Amino acid sequence: MLSQEVEPLMQAIGEAAAGLLFPSESDFPIEAYRFGEEEPSPAAVLRAQGLSPDTQVEEVAVASFFEGLVEGDDDGSARFRSLVDLLQRELADLRVYRVGKVDIDAFVLGRHPSGVWLGVTTKLVET
Repeated sequence: MLSQEVEPLMQAIGEAAAGLLFPSESDFPIEAYRFGEEEPSPAAVLRAQGLSPDTQVEEVAVASFFEGLVEGDDDGSARFRSLVDLLQRELADLRVYRVGKVDIDAFVLGRHPSGVWLGVTTKLVET
C-alpha cells in the first residue's frame, strides 16, 4: 500500500473539514476517514463498522448529501464548497453511505490513486 501518498491528502481533508459541523437535529463534526483498500459497498461498510447485515444503508449522491450546505456567500458555505471540491478533485468514484435510521453514520468515500478508499465521516440525527 502506498500509505505515504495517502497521508498528505488525509491531512488536507482533515484541515478542510476542521471546525465544520454537519447540521442535523444535532450538529456533529466532519472528520477525515480512511476506509481501506476494499471497495465500499453497503455490506462492506456494515462489516467495517461491525454492524448487523440487516442495518439500513442508503447510498445517496454527493450533491444531494451536501445540498444546502454549499450554496450561499457565507464563510460556512465557502468552507463546505472547498471540502467538496477537494474530495471531487482528489478522489475518484465518490459515493455517500448513510448507515442507520435515527442516529445515522455518514461516510463520503472515494478512491485515491493508490487504491485506498478515504474521505470524510460524520453523524446525523434525524427523528
